Amino acid sequence: MKLFDNANILLCDNHLLIVDKPAGIPTQPALSELAKAWVKKKFNKPGNVFLEPIHRLDKPVAGVVLFARTSKALSRLQEQMRGRRIEKIYYAWVEGTPPHDRAQLRHHLIHGSFRAEISLTGKEAILEYQIMKKKNNQTALRIRLHTGRYHQIRAQMAAIGCPILGDTKYGSSSPGKEGIALVSQELKFTHPITHAQLRVQSHYSLIE
Repeated sequence: MKLFDNANILLCDNHLLIVDKPAGIPTQPALSELAKAWVKKKFNKPGNVFLEPIHRLDKPVAGVVLFARTSKALSRLQEQMRGRRIEKIYYAWVEGTPPHDRAQLRHHLIHGSFRAEISLTGKEAILEYQIMKKKNNQTALRIRLHTGRYHQIRAQMAAIGCPILGDTKYGSSSPGKEGIALVSQELKFTHPITHAQLRVQSHYSLIE
């Protein structure tokens, strides 16, 4: 099933819609409006379509985006998100090499002027990374996100001297064409109605 060029519908049922977002499209409002139009046409729904994103991806980031199709699903998924029970895995290529093969990063971030800044105060940001591959002074990482702060991965990797490849906003020396080398690769969560354990993966994998 296709939503529009290069954006696949990864899962759709009466309560959920999961979209594989391409880089270059913001989650709000563009992707949400396209997804609503797809649902409206697919199910021949009159009137307005209920569809709310559970999380957002930055415009230059590709990958898995989870939407709720009902208010009950929305409240239960938001509760899972607040309780950090939705596991979010990202793949990235960064410039340079992190200081450890595997580590947890903890910073505090403040948000202003369309970027995140490392601060002594602000909201706590936590992620774990693991090195997967190295080549030409670039490193491929698997990143597990524990908090969902604005530009979190981009700011935290830049803070340790390893900006995301193509992310010139955070210091990359290699401008990207359509986006940056960061993909929301995988979501693991409990279905809000059936309670089945779900694992959904993006087709935009950066690492072979």
